[in-house]
Amino acid sequence: MKTRDLLTELRSLNAAELQKRGAEKAEELMKLRFRNSTGQLEQNHQIGAIRAEIARIKTILNEHNAKGE
Repeated sequence: MKTRDLLTELRSLNAAELQKRGAEKAEELMKLRFRNSTGQLEQNHQIGAIRAEIARIKTILNEHNAKGE
């Protein structure tokens, strides 16, 4: 998914949905890090992509909080 499409989708979600998605991505990141440490992860660039998506989710959550939503 392109970044622009992802941001549009994330901005359309409410705060509760964003928190849920952030928790899911954090769990996915934990699993990827575990697989990486055991040498089972071949596509280690996924870790950076998930970290970036978590950062985007947190940024949009902060935007919602600043607006008072």
